[in-house]
Amino acid sequence: MPSPVRRPSVIAKEATRCWYKTYLFFDGRCEEAIEFYRGALDAEVTMLMRFKDNPEPEKTGGIKPGTADRVMHAQMRIGDTVILASDGRCTGQPTFQGSALALTVANESEAEQRFARWPTAGR
Repeated sequence: MPSPVRRPSVIAKEATRCWYKTYLFFDGRCEEAIEFYRGALDAEVTMLMRFKDNPEPEKTGGIKPGTADRVMHAQMRIGDTVILASDGRCTGQPTFQGSALALTVANESEAEQRFARWPTAGR
């Protein structure tokens, strides 16, 4: 009697994806930054939560005086990229040591259009 054909067992695993998102902290100037990204890069704000809207402020130590209207968490979409932003701890001492922004656009014409809209202060 011939032996049965053995087929290897295959265990199907779903591919694991890991997404990384940039989270920017603006120490009290987040709303200004959002407006900058809206104007310069056509950013679309897809979510914005202020500290006063926190459903569980007691878990985060309460709302510090003067921060109720600051941005606790925001999400923006710029093209296919999602950027998260916040006013952070609102210490009033932002320490931007420099940053870089790289854009990938479809063609030279789009690059020129975007660069022309970039505020002079951002160059």
